[in-house]
Amino acid sequence: MSGPGRLPELGRYLELQNLGLNLPLALAFLLAAARGVPPLRVLLLAVIAFVGARTAGHSFNRWVDREYDRRNPRTQSRALATGRYPPGFALALTALGAVVLLAAAALLNPLALVLAPVALLLLLGYSYSKRVSALTTPFLGLVEAITPAAAYVAVTGSLPVAAYLAVGGVLLWGTAFETIHSLGDLESDRALGLHSLPLVLGARRSLSIIPLLHAAALGMFGLYGLVAHLGLPFDVALALIAVGAAEADLGLAGHPQDIRRAFRRHFLLAFLFLAGVIAALLWSSAL
Repeated sequence: MSGPGRLPELGRYLELQNLGLNLPLALAFLLAAARGVPPLRVLLLAVIAFVGARTAGHSFNRWVDREYDRRNPRTQSRALATGRYPPGFALALTALGAVVLLAAAALLNPLALVLAPVALLLLLGYSYSKRVSALTTPFLGLVEAITPAAAYVAVTGSLPVAAYLAVGGVLLWGTAFETIHSLGDLESDRALGLHSLPLVLGARRSLSIIPLLHAAALGMFGLYGLVAHLGLPFDVALALIAVGAAEADLGLAGHPQDIRRAFRRHFLLAFLFLAGVIAALLWSSAL
């Protein structure tokens, strides 16, 4: 591969374009835990840990799935599936990401170091869950729910009640998002012998539970905002998120094949959540 093409290829391999799905939430919970901007050292180490964790989990998943990716029309152009990257490259990035995560956690605080291997186990374990259980989507929702817990541990060295409420909200929201995602792979998952919630429930029932998951997540986030003392600006943001989620759910119910539109809407709602936290903190500091 020529030099100019290496960085774009690596960006595609790491799917940097999808950072907008979880990075805004990570920043929002870091700001909320610190009641403002965390100390620069904490912020940098938390971001480094986030990047390490995502790199390890993503690369390991690509390595585990490489044979399935070759047989799935949606994924057969991926770098490992085509041979543009060798399997060893993915394992090396997995090891590098894991080391970065553990090192950053060790520099943050003792609780971060204790919990980092647990987070790593969940990140890597997801890659095998789709082979044995239809609960893959809730499992991945749980993996995404590591984000608020990690943010609070990084900033406060503890897990207060607000962190548990945030974990519950992200678990529900992430399960809804991953259910939407897996709807696009129904036929390929069935052909490959993989498992997912939509395969068990069917597309129609899966579509019917997505709004329920969104509603439960928003309720949990509402409780989070109350316990975290985020106030009116955050509540306004949640109301806007509820409207956006409802519109996306209605659109998906009418056009279940239009998964990309639901993806784009989740990007926007994640940034709206971050904006709500920032506005709440600015409002609080001005009072």
